Amino acid sequence: MAARAESGASAFDTAKLVLAVVLLVTGIAGYHYFSSQLLVYRVLGVLTFSIAAIATVLTTPVGKGFLGFLKESQIEVRKVVWPTKQETIQSTLVVVALVFLVGIILWLLDMFLFWGISSLTGTAGK
Repeated sequence: MAARAESGASAFDTAKLVLAVVLLVTGIAGYHYFSSQLLVYRVLGVLTFSIAAIATVLTTPVGKGFLGFLKESQIEVRKVVWPTKQETIQSTLVVVALVFLVGIILWLLDMFLFWGISSLTGTAGK
C-alpha cells in the first residue's frame, strides 16, 4: 500500500486507465463490426473513441506526467541552435566526400589484398 501511495496512483486512476483501454478496443471492434457501413463513418467512430480514450488517460497522473514531458521537450527544442542552410550544405558535402574517399581506400585495400593472396596461392592468372 505504501508503494501505491508514493507513486500517486489510486484505484480510481487505474480504473480510468482500464476505461481508456476499453474505449480504444470498443472503437476498433466497432470499426470491424460495422464493416457494412461507409468507411468515413467507421473512421469517425474510431477517432471519437480514440479521442475519448486519450482524454481519459490525460486525467491520470500518467497522462499529466506525459503532458509535462511534452512541455519540457518543447522548451528544450527551442534552446537548440540549428545550423544555417550554408552550414548544413557544407557538412553534407564533407560527409559525401569522406564517404567517397573511404570507399576508394577500401576498394584499393581490397584489390591489394586480393592481388597479394592470389600471388601467394598461385592463382593470379586464373
